[in-house]
Amino acid sequence: MIERTSENAAEHSNVIPVTLDANFFFERAVRSLDRFQYDKALRNFRKAVEYEPDNPVNHCNMAGILSEMGNYTASNEILIHVLEKIDPAMTECHFYMANNFANMESFEEAERSLVTYLEEDANGEFMTESEELMELLQYELNRPAPLVRIRSREGVVEHDRARSLLEEGKFPQAVELLEEITAGTPDFLAAHNNLALAHFYMGRFAKAKECLNEVLKQDPGNLHALCNMAIFLQYAGDKEQLETLLGMLEATVPFHQEHVFKMATTMGILGRHAAAYSHFRRLLKDEEVAGDAGLYHYCAAAASNSGKHDEALRCWRQAAKLDPASAVPAFFLSQLQQARAEGQPMPAVSYNYQLPFQEQLKQWKGNTGRFTEEVRNNPLLRASFFWALRYGDSATKLQVTEALRWIEDEEMSEVLRGVLEQEPLQEDRLQEAALFSLQRLIGENLNEAGGSPGEEQEPAAAPGPKGMLPGTGGLSPSTTRI
Repeated sequence: MIERTSENAAEHSNVIPVTLDANFFFERAVRSLDRFQYDKALRNFRKAVEYEPDNPVNHCNMAGILSEMGNYTASNEILIHVLEKIDPAMTECHFYMANNFANMESFEEAERSLVTYLEEDANGEFMTESEELMELLQYELNRPAPLVRIRSREGVVEHDRARSLLEEGKFPQAVELLEEITAGTPDFLAAHNNLALAHFYMGRFAKAKECLNEVLKQDPGNLHALCNMAIFLQYAGDKEQLETLLGMLEATVPFHQEHVFKMATTMGILGRHAAAYSHFRRLLKDEEVAGDAGLYHYCAAAASNSGKHDEALRCWRQAAKLDPASAVPAFFLSQLQQARAEGQPMPAVSYNYQLPFQEQLKQWKGNTGRFTEEVRNNPLLRASFFWALRYGDSATKLQVTEALRWIEDEEMSEVLRGVLEQEPLQEDRLQEAALFSLQRLIGENLNEAGGSPGEEQEPAAAPGPKGMLPGTGGLSPSTTRI
């Protein structure tokens, strides 16, 4: 028998025993993943599964590696096994499967798996990723997803409908729907923000501010609410609060595309054109939106209004190339070139990607069919009519009122009724025009204005930048929505 010496005993005492268990193989798999050695990682995850066959995480790790290797079918087989045999409550497996099906271009199956995930996990960790994947699937399938039953998207379907109403300029209907959403889901901040905008478009400042205060109470740093509040403060004439808020906004450098756009439009509305130009320039470097002619117009307007006329010229020329059918870039190019030729300053430019209102009236004169189609299909124009009839000067109100007689539209009839119900009564000529237009629209013999005063009587606010629709920065409502 060999006797172990004290030296040999000391040597053996330094040996660290290796425990072959699931954790051991998991750690080896992770090290292999860090080195992009997928085959080794897969082997080690399989060993981890052998040691702990009832641990669903080990199975999901193995499915994840197979997905990375492009073996989506095998990955889904494992995920189905987890759901059917090991842990049906592991709802993220449905999300993983949706991604696998999408990579296989099996978009119908991907949608079914994703909807199942959203239905079964109201607070899942992949909500943001699910939204992005859903957008992709809607694009690929060319139809909306069946989201009505999804608990995790409670109120979202209705909110999308409300946003569509905003885009269509149907503000009263949008208000009604958004109020239902916010009552049912008080923490749905996007709905509160859009409700504020809807009230604002209709001139209801007090209600608009109430909605924003609710957002800021829950999320003091909500950029959309802060930007909207700055716009509201300007139209309320509250310079002191506005300056404080502007100081904070101007020190903010937003990162996400949506926030950059919101900041740019807000600065344009507030007359901070140099800041607006800086943000629009950032957006033009984004390949995803750089092909939008409207964006080049917004940047050109900001440049022109801040004295950067060479840059404005370049942007309008690019807009004309991207949208050759539009008369807007050509109109402003001619305005700028004429101002330069005459040595005159360039007039303030509206951020609206449309011709100035007076110019549009010239083109519509004698072509009521075109005018009718334009008003029905242009939510920005409808919103500007709301605003003009409530806060415009008498000349503007008269022009709009006379123009509206061409529009056979129930909502416009309600707008004209509002003109007749305003207190104090308008001048006789405007009253006559409103009565005549309303008679033309609804075929009734209205001899006098009736009804009660409007829902909310507030003092007219200071006018905004020339030609700019308050709350939108001259953009369609969709660009300022949440």
